[in-house]
Amino acid sequence: MTSLTASLRLLASTLAMSLAAAPAWAQSASAPQLSLELNAAQPSDKGCRLTFVVNNALGADLSKAAFEIALFNEAGVVDRLTVLDFKDLPAGKTKVTRFDLAGTDCAKVSRVLINSAAECAGAGVKPAGCMRGLKTSTKTGIAFGV
Repeated sequence: MTSLTASLRLLASTLAMSLAAAPAWAQSASAPQLSLELNAAQPSDKGCRLTFVVNNALGADLSKAAFEIALFNEAGVVDRLTVLDFKDLPAGKTKVTRFDLAGTDCAKVSRVLINSAAECAGAGVKPAGCMRGLKTSTKTGIAFGV
């Protein structure tokens, strides 16, 4: 009987903990975000072509979105700072954008860091909102994030 009671207590406490955590899951799932995926890095005639997949789930159209990025070389040293202008990003839309980085060898890029939102304009959206809601990922061998 004590084994059954102990099992029921364990089940009840597990259920209580999972129910208590559910509101946190729901809150984080609905948090506005701007997803930025480094999808590809390929050599081009100009240097290195970076392809990004962007999804605006901030809940507002962005009339302009530009991010300052830092490129790190294979030794982990910052090689360059540049601004990538993603232009307009309509709410709820996924967009693919490519940037050719002149004089850059893709094989020598070890990391791409989003340094700041150089511009982020839209109804009720400020640069800090773009950075706060930014979620990064990569499908390349290059580290990518904030």
